[in-house]
Amino acid sequence: MLTTREWILKKNCSISPSQLIKAYSALCAASLLVASYFTFHGAWVVMVFAVCEMLAVAFAFLYFGRHASDRDQIALSATGLVVEMVRAEKSEKIRLDPSRTRVALPKVKHGLVSLEAGRDKVNVGGFVTERKRREFAKELSEELGHYAGSAQFF
Repeated sequence: MLTTREWILKKNCSISPSQLIKAYSALCAASLLVASYFTFHGAWVVMVFAVCEMLAVAFAFLYFGRHASDRDQIALSATGLVVEMVRAEKSEKIRLDPSRTRVALPKVKHGLVSLEAGRDKVNVGGFVTERKRREFAKELSEELGHYAGSAQFF
């Protein structure tokens, strides 16, 4: 019986949500302080631009926060090859037959790894470096080789 093998291909997020909130709060405090000074001295338009700036940064941080946990999770077990793709808290699972799955390296630089089994095709690895994609493709191909010896690596 073959054991389960799992790969998680995800972004390398260097800031946690609590750190992001603290950074945004500090940015807002600094912007409001400067804008308040100029508003007090008659340049009220500075406050308008400061508020617009804080809203734009808030939207950018919200977008970052929604996509911070995006990942591709690939699990290989005796029951099959399951590929779970998580994008902005939406999850899609695809089950592939390990004995028929073909692993194809990208033909272009920065391309994704393709997993193909019959008509099903899944592209994974968009969150990791090209070197990590190649390592993943090699490891998965080797693991798939244990399933009836029919996995192919290109």
